[in-house]
Amino acid sequence: MKKLPIGVQDYKKIIEGDYVYVDKTKYIYELISSEVPIFLSRPRRFGKSLTISTLYYIFKGEKELFRGTYIYDKWDFKEYPVIKISLLDVVSETENDLKEGLLRIIKKEAKKYNLSLESNHFKYSFDELIITLSEKKGEKVVILVDEYEKPILDNVTNKEKAERYREILRDFYVTIKSKDEYIKFVFMTGITKFTKTGVFSALNNLNDISLNKKYSQMLGYTQEELEYYFKEHIEETAREIGMGKEELIENLKEYYNGFSFDGRRSVYNPFSILRFFEEREFKNYWFESGSPSFLYEYIKGRKVTYEELVKYPVSAMDFTTREIEDANANIFFAQAGYLTFKDVRRYGFEEEYILDYPNIEVRNSFSKLILEANYGVEKEKIKEVNREIIKSLEKNDIRRMIEEIKRIISSIPYNLHRGEERYYHSLIYTIIASAGVNVTAEELTSIGRSDIVIEERGKVYIFEIKIDKGAREGIRQIKEKRYYEKYVGKEIYLIGIKISSKERNIEEYVIEKVGG
Repeated sequence: MKKLPIGVQDYKKIIEGDYVYVDKTKYIYELISSEVPIFLSRPRRFGKSLTISTLYYIFKGEKELFRGTYIYDKWDFKEYPVIKISLLDVVSETENDLKEGLLRIIKKEAKKYNLSLESNHFKYSFDELIITLSEKKGEKVVILVDEYEKPILDNVTNKEKAERYREILRDFYVTIKSKDEYIKFVFMTGITKFTKTGVFSALNNLNDISLNKKYSQMLGYTQEELEYYFKEHIEETAREIGMGKEELIENLKEYYNGFSFDGRRSVYNPFSILRFFEEREFKNYWFESGSPSFLYEYIKGRKVTYEELVKYPVSAMDFTTREIEDANANIFFAQAGYLTFKDVRRYGFEEEYILDYPNIEVRNSFSKLILEANYGVEKEKIKEVNREIIKSLEKNDIRRMIEEIKRIISSIPYNLHRGEERYYHSLIYTIIASAGVNVTAEELTSIGRSDIVIEERGKVYIFEIKIDKGAREGIRQIKEKRYYEKYVGKEIYLIGIKISSKERNIEEYVIEKVGG
């Protein structure tokens, strides 16, 4: 059984070390054959650095590393001079730190080719490296850039500083455009897409494939890739945890799949899958490997709610009209991977994307963070209520679950309440989602949208929430709109909830069972 490449981002080490490699060279072959400069944005830990490494060894001409892959007998593995730039380790406390970091990268690349650069300026040394390296090798150079905007993201809550760093990076990257005659191929990655006036304003020849349907599954694992490349790991894990193979696959799909970059096809986050097969336990690996402290401050500062994140569809243009520090929260979280495209709608020639959490892992962790940062609920209280909600669902004790929801609502500070129905929709959904159960909001039916739906252990719970209206009004709407019809054949519970705007909590609830 092949080893799991956890933390291994070097393609050569993966191949020679007998690690699992999911072959993505078909996409790479198509891109490098065009010779058009390429940009691709994806969330963190999605395989961007491995893609950069794979390109590096292709252009270094190391053909035998690619035996058995798609590209092996299709590409002419000729060696080219390669400049590899990663901003992952660049310190950006000050402008001088950033400039010094860029200069050190260029000097290090020059040293690899035994070149001595005259300039000690971060931009001019880059100019000099491209020209000198191309002339020395008698070939055009390949430029690979990883995490192009990291210094900006490190300072995303400091608008003035982010803009100053953007200007420095703009001066640095413009070299790629001005030295085009010396360059064979360019591939750049980052977490955020660029705007027309941002870092790449001068790079009008850069082809952004971030939302291109053709490359939507270039990074991440498809369902087919998961079941093919991890077949032995799936079988062994299923045996160890006492779960059927098909059941395990379905649980993996619900917990870790769902990231979509075109609104049609989805992929798994590689980091979560690799960690799951290592530990063989369902945990929130990807989310908890990130920067929850930063997210906490971001959510707290903007008073982010679930409904505000997913209410409005977004278009491709929404991702390029504002710099990331000025973008709406839903745009920022979609690029960071905490929201994803769940569907796509076409209006004439325009397409709009429906946003939502990609899977249980992200929905669970992000909901906990919103409860803490936005609603002021203490961590221990969230954990306690989570446990009680899970126990309630295990025993099908709906009343107990609602009482737990009431308890957490009562702990929210007075000044954080808003007397709007949608506020309580978002709040109750977030409380339930924080427990890690399979819950959806605004579930679309043929004649309307139900507020909240839980599907757990073969049972379906449909909630309709009203403010200052009787709980039976909620039941009546569920029946009138026939929200339950898509679940016919299952055990279904209809739950009407009345919120008192005066008491700022659930005042009354009615439960009715249908089907099952």
